[in-house]
Amino acid sequence: MAKPTSSNVFRFKQFVIAQDQCAMKVGTDGILLAAWAKVEEVRQILDIGTGTGLIALMLAQRQTQAQIIGVEIDQGAAEQAQNNVAASPFLDRVKIIQGSIQDYTQTAAGTFDLIVSNPPFFTGGVISEQEGRASVRHTVKLSHQDLLRSVQRLLAPEGSFCLVLPWLEGLRFVELAKSYQLYTWQKIKVSPSPEKSPNRLLLSLRKTPPPGDMPEDGALSIYARGGADSPRSAAYQKLTADFFIR
Repeated sequence: MAKPTSSNVFRFKQFVIAQDQCAMKVGTDGILLAAWAKVEEVRQILDIGTGTGLIALMLAQRQTQAQIIGVEIDQGAAEQAQNNVAASPFLDRVKIIQGSIQDYTQTAAGTFDLIVSNPPFFTGGVISEQEGRASVRHTVKLSHQDLLRSVQRLLAPEGSFCLVLPWLEGLRFVELAKSYQLYTWQKIKVSPSPEKSPNRLLLSLRKTPPPGDMPEDGALSIYARGGADSPRSAAYQKLTADFFIR
């Protein structure tokens, strides 16, 4: 696991993530997404809602030929992401833009081979008046419809859109994406441990339907058994081995 030097700093093998200005902290969802997304032959990457810049920096480490743009609407988070990038070995290849993805979509000059997002996932209920994690995770500033519109505009014809969502929201997203001509090529069911039901989905979508029947769902467990006190699963450790300081 990455080693926090305090509750606000996480040290990975090749970079450090400070997160005191960000409502969304370093978490398993973002780490899984960045470690799982396919980056072979990818040269232009967009990270929507980059937060601390964690996913952008992990992808920069994985694909040394890629240029990466992270878009973040929150000013404090965007500034922190830029500071994290500036302190990393990847400053020349990662750019942080402060603003909404809706605005960026209107001005972007090109398309991307890979788009990633760890997006808002709560689509109903009452929003707390307090700023913080709950409000960041609500889809008011970025609805799934707006996200899909931007991806449809910005994704290269043969590119991939990878994201992580809670189980039920992920299933809904797969169906919604079809109305934007974005089709699921890969779906990984993520569970806390082998004996527990999936609670997350890793999704990879493209602009064309997959040939024939969609490939069978994959599966990944975070822990080998039980919960947070048990060892991480071998599959999870293999997926994240290049990042975590043991």
